[in-house]
Amino acid sequence: MRRLKALALGFCALVFASAASAQTYPSRPVTLVLPLAAGSGMDTVARLYGEKLQKALGQPVIIENKTGAAFMLATQFVAAAPPDGHTLLVATSGPMAINQFLYKQISYDPERDFTPVSLYLKSPFVLVIDPALPPKSVPELIKYMKESKNPLTYVTPGAGNMQHLATEYMKQIFGVEATHVPYRNTPQSILDIVAGHVNFGFVEAGASIPLIKDGKLRALAVSSQSRLPILPEAPPFSEVSGTPDFEAVSWHMLLAPSATPKPVIDRLHAAMKEAMADPDLKAKIAELGLIPFDTPDIEGQRAYLRSERQKWGSLVKKLGLEGSQ
Repeated sequence: MRRLKALALGFCALVFASAASAQTYPSRPVTLVLPLAAGSGMDTVARLYGEKLQKALGQPVIIENKTGAAFMLATQFVAAAPPDGHTLLVATSGPMAINQFLYKQISYDPERDFTPVSLYLKSPFVLVIDPALPPKSVPELIKYMKESKNPLTYVTPGAGNMQHLATEYMKQIFGVEATHVPYRNTPQSILDIVAGHVNFGFVEAGASIPLIKDGKLRALAVSSQSRLPILPEAPPFSEVSGTPDFEAVSWHMLLAPSATPKPVIDRLHAAMKEAMADPDLKAKIAELGLIPFDTPDIEGQRAYLRSERQKWGSLVKKLGLEGSQ
């Protein structure tokens, strides 16, 4: 009985402490830790909604850029932060759904160490080709690849990156061949498609749209299941390829250390949901070549993360890339 009473008292203490922490939260500035540099699309969006969070929470919201280690420096930092809602991570599919399969060892567990707060946008890629090539649609490209004597070449920022996995996903579905040409410099890779040195690629929207508008690149599709507001003429790959389940996007998610009290998570989730519903904010995000997203609830986000890990983890293994870095 004494043990039961002790357990009951301990449980009540945790409940009251959690409630008290929620009532006083936040008690100091909230820091959003980003794995990308200042001026990047992620940074721009975080600063936009950070202003709205600041008003909703009544405390300053600070953006801290921690780049390096394939986005894992920022991720490791937040995983080790006090779980009180004052240090949050802005993450993408790389550190949360791919790196655990791609790297021999990582110093955090993306499922165990974090609680999702808000899945607020998707960052699709545009499938572009050298306009000197004949294909003018995705079916024509697939046919051309199957009939070509030599495999076409495609660009990416490197093995295991989402653009690489998107192309390999396409190859796997249609049984086509293409030769991977990795680049460290994304702008140069796109310019090399323009120059005819490489044939095609799933490339970042922001970097490619000006060249598409000038006719220097031909856009065949976007990798999301909805059209890009800034490039409405490019249909979703899933729609024009006969593969309704195809989606290969990066995404931005706000996460907290896993032991953060539920009332704090719930408050942050509600504040983000309200911020991202603002029409002006949505319009500014769309102008960056991104798709604002109405976040699922916490359990819905967990389910989405599990599905992304399953999809990309399976592909990494099939490609023989597991533990390759």
